[in-house]
Amino acid sequence: MRRVGTDEWSGLAMLVVAVGVAVPGLFGAIELVLPRGWWVALFVLFLSALLTSVAAPSGWSRRVAFGTAVVASWVLVLSAQQLGLLPVLLVLTASVSVYVVPLGAGLALVGLNTAVIIFIATSATRAPVELTLTVGFYLLIQVASLLSSVTLLREQRRRRELAVAHVGLQAAGLRLEESARTEERLRISRELHDLIGHQLTVLTLELETARHLDGAAAQRHVERADRVARELLGDVRSTVGQLRTETPDLEEALRRMARDLPGLDVMIEVAPGVRVDEERAAALVRAAQEIITNTIRHAEARHLWITVTGDDTGTVLEARDDGCGARNPVFGNGLRGLRERFRALGGEVAVDGETGFRVTARVPAS
Repeated sequence: MRRVGTDEWSGLAMLVVAVGVAVPGLFGAIELVLPRGWWVALFVLFLSALLTSVAAPSGWSRRVAFGTAVVASWVLVLSAQQLGLLPVLLVLTASVSVYVVPLGAGLALVGLNTAVIIFIATSATRAPVELTLTVGFYLLIQVASLLSSVTLLREQRRRRELAVAHVGLQAAGLRLEESARTEERLRISRELHDLIGHQLTVLTLELETARHLDGAAAQRHVERADRVARELLGDVRSTVGQLRTETPDLEEALRRMARDLPGLDVMIEVAPGVRVDEERAAALVRAAQEIITNTIRHAEARHLWITVTGDDTGTVLEARDDGCGARNPVFGNGLRGLRERFRALGGEVAVDGETGFRVTARVPAS
């Protein structure tokens, strides 16, 4: 179940404010130019269009809904005989505008709303001071609401960028650790080569010398060769022990990368029986990184669930979020690169955006 967040509470507050300022018109406390039934229907249309412009996925539908809300708000205000608090409806459209149209268009809307207020205020009062105070008040509150919304959007964008940078930094740290382990194994393999080469040379010389001698002299060389062989065996065992590494801790790597992300709770679950080599672990970590990054940037989600299961045939990473989804998901550069990586390992990557967004990555057992 999706948790109610600040966006939902803001929408609820906007709904309450809109209904509150429209109560006189809804219940006959003010005179209307339009029939009251039509005015109520227009107010319902205004609310529906305004909420749709905020909640609908980005695209032309949001702009159409917002335009409908703007026109409806103008008609609602102009059709009232008394001004009252109805211009607050215009303030709501101005504050929502930055979510739908560029800032310049939002400022233009403030100008048009102010023109509507001037027209209705001029017909309602002839006192210049009262007219100036009314128009100035609603102009300032529109600008303040608009700029507050701009600030909020910028903060949300920066938080998303910070979260993406955090995921990338953690993933880079994991890759750096893997690179360090690879370098260490390479160093040990070189030492093993030098060590075995030297001791095998000594062993060969001792045995060659013993082959040309008899009696006690030959026995001494054989015993020396035996000692070298035992030392060589011990050195090989010690070096091979250093080369052996533990199975990569996939769950810890995923949890480390997904920890403390602002605005997104990531739940990681790795089945106890999952065992993968370093190459497959790197592919799964890279898949999780791409999924988390896309969720932060595009999904408008608050929760992301990542599960990893496996058996003798392979390992499956499945991720799903509670965001807006995408009916026709498109593979961007990140997802295309991920699909190529998994295909190189004999696996596959599938996406489904019908409800939320779901990614399934499969890789066969090594």
